[in-house]
Amino acid sequence: MEHNISLITMLAGGFGMALICGFLAEKLKLPALVGYLLAGIIIGPATPGFVADMELAPQLLEIGVMLLMFGVGLHFSLKDLLAVKKIALPGAVVQMGLATALGIGVASWWGWTFGQSLLLGLSLSCASTVVLLKALETRGILDSMNGRIAVGWLVVEDLATVLVLVLLPPLAGVLGGNAGSAGDDGPLWQVLGVTLLQVAGFIALMLLVGRRVLPWLLLQVARTGSRELFTLSVVAAAIGIAYGASVLFHVSFALGAFFAGTVMRESDLSHRAAEESLPLRDAFAVLFFVSVGMLFDPLVLLAEPLRVLAVVAIIILGKGLAAAVLVLTLRYPLNTALTVAASLAQIGEFSFILAGLGLALGLLPQEGMSLVLAGALISIALNPLLFACVKPLKELALRRSALARRLEFREDPLAVLPASTELKYLEGQVVVVGYGRVGRRIARALLERGIPFVVVEQNRERVEQIRAQGLVAVSGDSAEPGSLIQAHIAKAAMLVIATPDPLNVQRMVEIARALNPQIEVVIRTHSAAAVEIFRGEGLGEVFFDEEELARGMQDHILAKFSPAVAAGH
Repeated sequence: MEHNISLITMLAGGFGMALICGFLAEKLKLPALVGYLLAGIIIGPATPGFVADMELAPQLLEIGVMLLMFGVGLHFSLKDLLAVKKIALPGAVVQMGLATALGIGVASWWGWTFGQSLLLGLSLSCASTVVLLKALETRGILDSMNGRIAVGWLVVEDLATVLVLVLLPPLAGVLGGNAGSAGDDGPLWQVLGVTLLQVAGFIALMLLVGRRVLPWLLLQVARTGSRELFTLSVVAAAIGIAYGASVLFHVSFALGAFFAGTVMRESDLSHRAAEESLPLRDAFAVLFFVSVGMLFDPLVLLAEPLRVLAVVAIIILGKGLAAAVLVLTLRYPLNTALTVAASLAQIGEFSFILAGLGLALGLLPQEGMSLVLAGALISIALNPLLFACVKPLKELALRRSALARRLEFREDPLAVLPASTELKYLEGQVVVVGYGRVGRRIARALLERGIPFVVVEQNRERVEQIRAQGLVAVSGDSAEPGSLIQAHIAKAAMLVIATPDPLNVQRMVEIARALNPQIEVVIRTHSAAAVEIFRGEGLGEVFFDEEELARGMQDHILAKFSPAVAAGH
């Protein structure tokens, strides 16, 4: 009895080859995503041997898009974005504009139409969330100031790309794409107006109804105690809302899934929803990258090596340099500029979604899709090397370039304490490094008991807010001597490291003790391994785990300044 098993064959071949290639990529210290794309190339029509069903690939790709965008929405945090809005918002917009302009310029030189050139530029302008988060997590800097800036920057890029996905179909006809796909039901202003009204209607429905109904439904399912029902409800919401948004409001699957995730984030069960749906989202993310790889023609590397080189140069040099210059212009240190530049010097899933939409709308030639994929493969493969170059490049620049030294040590009113600062903040004070959740709680406890303290924070916006509250703070990288010197660490009674950045803790302690051998040090960390290292090296009192962080650090610090108060706490 014959069966049509093309789907099973596709899944078996895709998952099997992705496992092998992903494993080899990790062994070579490359992101597994590179392996998944290579797996797609191997089972695609461009290479000999087994060829998966190309008719199924676009549908699996769409499911992957839905679940990827659902995950982006589920982790989208407006609060995190607002914390770095003054650098992330202008930085992302200007950098995307410059990268798009470079893409347009290069493709126009090749003889492409404006619509084709625009699609290529847009596809090269947005970095990969998956690659960025993995890179930051691997290096333990996801929760650092540099990590928060990079993530906030990427969130703005994601939001801008979602807007492009909404506007592209109605504009396709004007840009030279397929007339039928763009919607030729009237003049352009009318088509755009209808599209924006449909999007606004969908967003309004999700914000007014969805944010109340969806968390309530999730809670009802959770009360049944069935884990599989809970997982099913999360996945059904993601795909169901994406499909409903497409059918009823004519918006993309990507936008529908994104808003499903953002609405579900309102639920108290959002963390569980993210955790329970993660295996399925990961599985279809793998299929997404495999399906994208199947569209790649490796011959473009041989046929058009200069074009591939130009695309890679835009991604790595163009985007990286633009990001670094913008960060320095906004008065952040060189280390932040280089870290953000390395973070964004790659492209990934959003680029594939944009290129795929451009291909479907007739706005991007097949060669353009292959160039985007080639740029993604090469930039993702080189991304770990770029991160490894951040520290030596910074040291080389400071050693060889007078301009780099001026930028690093330029006058910044937020990097020094005002001349009117009272003496109690300059002698015997507590220096608190980091003003996140733990740092704020410690500062509040010190303030309530009248214990003077100075905050050292890398986020200039936060420093402005702290000073506006009448508190004492300096802006700067606490792993650099200048920042701790400005906080008068030489005469301080205690150094409290409330930032979860484990890489710079040892350097902070070394600087502090070189300037003040008698200073007491209190450290927080998220890592059990770091606890053993810090305690073993005698860096100071180390606190780990949420409960210990919440009460232990606070009580320990207060006990040193007011034993009677702490005893009655």
